[in-house]
Amino acid sequence: QVQLVESGGGLVQAGGSLRVSCAASGRTFSSYGVGWFRQAPGKEREFVAAISSTGLSYYAVAVKGRFTGSRDNAKNTVYLQMTSLKPEDTAVYYCVANLLGLPANWATSRTWYYWGQGTQVTVSS
Repeated sequence: QVQLVESGGGLVQAGGSLRVSCAASGRTFSSYGVGWFRQAPGKEREFVAAISSTGLSYYAVAVKGRFTGSRDNAKNTVYLQMTSLKPEDTAVYYCVANLLGLPANWATSRTWYYWGQGTQVTVSS
């Protein structure tokens, strides 16, 4: 069983930056595929970023060049650094994990097994 706990969400002005974190349980964290999804009010959950066990990262078109995902295996923690934030980035951000690396369809929410409870990010205009 893997537990994921997000933190670091909050309110930020458009153009600002914010970093959200996700602390994961488990002794084999370094082998996990991890990622981030988000869900805005009234919208479907959407892919944001995926990070492989070797540190390769993949991003949604909407955030590429503005968001950076990373991981610290010594701390069992995943990060999402968000810059140049826009009001349309407002959403609940969820951390996800898969025990044996990235799932085949890593941009699809149903392929991820473990989910955090989410952290709210609000970007004001």
